[in-house]
Amino acid sequence: MTTTLLIQTETTPLRISLPAIAPMTREEFYTFCQANRDLRIERTAAGDVVIMPPAFSDTGNRNFNLAVQLGIWAEIDGTGLGFDFSAGFTLPNGATRSPDASWIKTERWNALTEEEKASFAPICPDFVIELRSASDTLSSLKTKMQEYIENGISLGWLIDRKNRTVYIYRSNQEVQILENPEQVSGEPELPGFRLLMSKIW
Repeated sequence: MTTTLLIQTETTPLRISLPAIAPMTREEFYTFCQANRDLRIERTAAGDVVIMPPAFSDTGNRNFNLAVQLGIWAEIDGTGLGFDFSAGFTLPNGATRSPDASWIKTERWNALTEEEKASFAPICPDFVIELRSASDTLSSLKTKMQEYIENGISLGWLIDRKNRTVYIYRSNQEVQILENPEQVSGEPELPGFRLLMSKIW
């Protein structure tokens, strides 16, 4: 049995295979993350661990602008909760993912126990945004977006800053591609939400 560590940097990913080491249990993974709070850590459905260091400053600023815009809308809308890139969720397929921004309907969040909420909550968000960084390959992010779709999101946006393109994912629909949009609409899943792209590009 082999565990793979994928160490992501702002420029290049580093893949390390650890032969004869079994994948961590959910509890072991939680403990590992607690011991490495400065890192952003995800786990694939196969049990491989993906380690990402803190983002470069300009990427962090773009992530902040995403979270602010989503947060303002969520506060006004009142039907759900917004989350930033530091929140991890355990998807139905067993993967633990941390979207750059996400949103969950209040009734779904409230159906979780307090213990579940205080961990990597076993829930797939209703809406996610992934923002491509310098080290991300477009193909890997598209695979991640497809995973979100297969695990229950209603709406997902993949923002490719490099090419000024937004890929819009919805369940049971073809991916919609927007070239250099000034704004992106969350309708009808997120009524009234518009992401202004001037501070994201």
